[in-house]
Amino acid sequence: MADVGHPDDSRTLFQKNELIVMSTAYSHSSIAFFDFDGTITSKDTLAELLKFQKGKFKYYTGLVFLSPALILFKLGLISNHRAKEILLEFFFKGMPVSDFNARCREFAETRLPLLFRKGALSEIRRHLQNNTPVVIVTASPENWVLPWCQQYNLECIATRLKVRNGKLTGKISGQNCSGEEKVRHILKRYNLSYYTKIYAYGDTPGDLPMLSLATDSYYKPFKERTY
Repeated sequence: MADVGHPDDSRTLFQKNELIVMSTAYSHSSIAFFDFDGTITSKDTLAELLKFQKGKFKYYTGLVFLSPALILFKLGLISNHRAKEILLEFFFKGMPVSDFNARCREFAETRLPLLFRKGALSEIRRHLQNNTPVVIVTASPENWVLPWCQQYNLECIATRLKVRNGKLTGKISGQNCSGEEKVRHILKRYNLSYYTKIYAYGDTPGDLPMLSLATDSYYKPFKERTY
């Protein structure tokens, strides 16, 4: 059975006042990087967001319509970056970004807690209690990951979406934050030579470059545990 958290687990595991105090006391001798989808959560959050925003009928109908492109992606003939843009263009192109962000915040508050793995949340809390900064590094767009991170004083590196005239274009701004792109963003933001301990957690081959930066790396660490 998937190790999925109760809606209140993240609120139980993370006390806001506690985190605010901790954020001022970081020793910076260690740092922890966590992938999001599949590592902290039990499901892909882009798929869950699409169901949440568009409804299951429109979501699955859209997948049927987009099946030729999705098959090409599965065959390795188009990149993850392009496949994600195809989904985003189909479902969100032309949507006011203010409306999209409002729905993403609602998703982060009401749906994300149902997807969290208790083991992952416990590990994040352990790091925070040890005054270790925690950074979420994800290929998912920041629109729904960042609100959760901000709520609990976690840092966030995520894919960004391109906006024109206040509306989503369906395109990614820059590169999809996966694979070597995760490493590039981490090294741009952090001087890792400053840390004696670097922890990294991931669950797919796309996380392996990030895990290679760590002194302590964990691949699929929470999937087989029972808490």
